[in-house]
Amino acid sequence: MKIVIAPDSFKESLSAMAVADAIEAGFKQVLPEATYVKLPMADGGEGTVQSLVDATGGRILPVEVTAPLGNRVQGFLGLLGDGKRAVIEMAAASGLHLVEPERRNPLLTSSFGTGELILAALEMGVNHLILGIGGSATNDGGAGMIQALGGKLLKADGTPIALGGAGLKDLASIDLSTLDSRLAGLTIEVACDVNNPLCGPKGASAVFGPQKGATPAMVAQLDANLSHYADCIEQALGKQVKEIPGAGAAGGMGAALVGLLGAELKPGIQIVIEALKLADAVADADLVITGEGRIDSQTIHGKTPIGVARCAKQFGKPVIGISGCLTDDCGVVHEHGLDAVFAVVNRAMSLPEALATASINLELTARNVAALYRLPR
Repeated sequence: MKIVIAPDSFKESLSAMAVADAIEAGFKQVLPEATYVKLPMADGGEGTVQSLVDATGGRILPVEVTAPLGNRVQGFLGLLGDGKRAVIEMAAASGLHLVEPERRNPLLTSSFGTGELILAALEMGVNHLILGIGGSATNDGGAGMIQALGGKLLKADGTPIALGGAGLKDLASIDLSTLDSRLAGLTIEVACDVNNPLCGPKGASAVFGPQKGATPAMVAQLDANLSHYADCIEQALGKQVKEIPGAGAAGGMGAALVGLLGAELKPGIQIVIEALKLADAVADADLVITGEGRIDSQTIHGKTPIGVARCAKQFGKPVIGISGCLTDDCGVVHEHGLDAVFAVVNRAMSLPEALATASINLELTARNVAALYRLPR
């Protein structure tokens, strides 16, 4: 019997690998003879670096980078086990959590540090980059990233534009001939689960700007600046980026990645499933176990359990979900490939207690699920 265990992390409690370990421990109490394959998963957001590194036997490496407001901070990237792929979370260098709430101002914050992370990956000799772009503090259209990578974004007088969303208004020309030459041999996959265009009422500034500290007046200015930026990209490269689905992700980072670096935007869970070759693992499995901290009606929108379930259902495999808790509306997941779902919380308890006892309760729940699975059919 082969059992594939492919969960996401339980946020603020257990990494995806720790979740997989606990599920395996519970199952082995009942089915010790089974073969277990553990693939810690992620959906492209927080924890993606850790999961991909754990699943491939890679390493997390520290990288000193420029934070959104220009101070130096310790970021990180993941080098996967094959030594040729790296995974980066934009938030590690350009994240909102790196800026104190009272200092958040997307006119000033820059994605320069994300470019530095990409440079660090190039220094390691990688030829494939997975980039998660959630949780950013920036609204600069990825301009800072391009500048860090050697691109020239110039004013009319030939000097570089200022870092931050405000500097885009002065952009007069774009010169990519000075980009790091190693980028030509780099495949970039971007974990992007939003379809927002670059500009307009559904664009980067209007939708995401306020949570990054933008006032209504700032939103209008930022949107106008991104529109001008897109016009400059079209003039310089002949590429229209304003309406690309996902161009508005991460303060317009999607536009720069696609329009200037030739990257591909894909759902985060799809990237992880492909990177870890989940389909190969589940093709001959007898049972697939997945899960995340909470399974609810939102789980069907790009989250790990449904991504895993859909992959497994291509091969007709039974799929069980185990989560920290279930909500009243979670039944919709059964329409998307999860045959049964279980919560690990076994009695009324506070959130701190639930987080602290997650591993024990997860192992106990997994043991009972295994016993149920072993019953004669």
